[in-house]
Amino acid sequence: MVSSTDAVTTKVTSGSPYQLENGQVLRASTALLRHMKSKQKQKEEASGKKTLIGDNDDASDAEDAATINEPVWLVVTTKKHVVDKNRLKPGKISIPHSLNTSPSLSICLITADPQRSVKDIVADPSFPTSLSSRINKIIGYSKLKARYKSFESRRQLLAEHDVFLADDRIIMRLVSTLGKTFYKSSKRPIPVRIEAIEKVDGKRVKKDPKKKPPKEERQAAFASPLVVAKEIEKALNCAPVQLAPATTSAVRVGTSNFTPQQLAENVEAVVKGLTDKFISRGWRNVKAIHIKGPNTMAMPIWLASELWVDEADVIEEPEQEQPKAIEGAKNEKKRKATEDEKPSVEENKKTKKSKTVKDDDESALIAARKEKLQKQKAKALEDGDSSAAKAISKATQESSASGKKKKKSTS
Repeated sequence: MVSSTDAVTTKVTSGSPYQLENGQVLRASTALLRHMKSKQKQKEEASGKKTLIGDNDDASDAEDAATINEPVWLVVTTKKHVVDKNRLKPGKISIPHSLNTSPSLSICLITADPQRSVKDIVADPSFPTSLSSRINKIIGYSKLKARYKSFESRRQLLAEHDVFLADDRIIMRLVSTLGKTFYKSSKRPIPVRIEAIEKVDGKRVKKDPKKKPPKEERQAAFASPLVVAKEIEKALNCAPVQLAPATTSAVRVGTSNFTPQQLAENVEAVVKGLTDKFISRGWRNVKAIHIKGPNTMAMPIWLASELWVDEADVIEEPEQEQPKAIEGAKNEKKRKATEDEKPSVEENKKTKKSKTVKDDDESALIAARKEKLQKQKAKALEDGDSSAAKAISKATQESSASGKKKKKSTS
């Protein structure tokens, strides 16, 4: 593992300041491969099974080969999204140590129509037999679209072959034809240029897109068998690159069977190809580079010392405009709140009417009580009962006082 005191990014005295440190790449590759092999060994010991019939040697060898040969990925994180369509088109980068060296490799070649022309090229005597023996299937685009419509048929095609090569003229149309069954796996089609190229004085002649050939001549023109074989060999010795419109992309750069030196050399070649061709602004747009296995942590091999591409990307907040905008928003909120709290004119009229009706009812009750008490007092005086007169006079005083209090509280 890399210690915290080791510098991941270093500046050089000459050339570009953005370069990989060879020692850091080699240390990270060594640590990653050691960890992957130890995990594989633990997994093999834990999953060891014994049978009564005996061990099947062929099956055990196949399982060991499958578990040992795990892929190693290079993960590149950029500061800005890669949105250029030309850079997002699938491509490849030449690497010193090929990922497809197995003699039993099964190759499926997807071509533009007609497929018969490509089959004749592969069957030509000048085509290398070591390569033609590994090409197990050649299919044209129209037949691919017609035969493999269901998900089950696509999954079966994916499982039958190890590598898929496709004519670069139809590479973008395969996304909708093959679907997520292919593009979620690590067997995405690798573009191959097998088109016949016209050259004059050693320079390629560009075709005019406005001038279309007649319908009778609208057949794809293919190169000679030697040129096609050379392009296929070149694709097999490359690392396929398919960037996404995001800030993180992964490229397969090796396997767990590689030596640390081989993995480090492939990493350096892929990083150089990515910064030169695929990532816009090159090193200035790279934020971090890591390497990892399928189930391991990512090992850092390069980290950027700055987090933006240009000075113009940093936007400073204005000092005066922002407080004014905040005050204006606060005043608007206060005005709306006061308007909501104010009662309407109709509500005021209703409340006034209700108050007047209540006052009239209470005054009428008080007047009726006084009149009743006065009659009782007069009757008591006539009877000569002075004590009763006193009691009645006291009751009238209390009733008048209570009426005044109620009137004040209602007002």
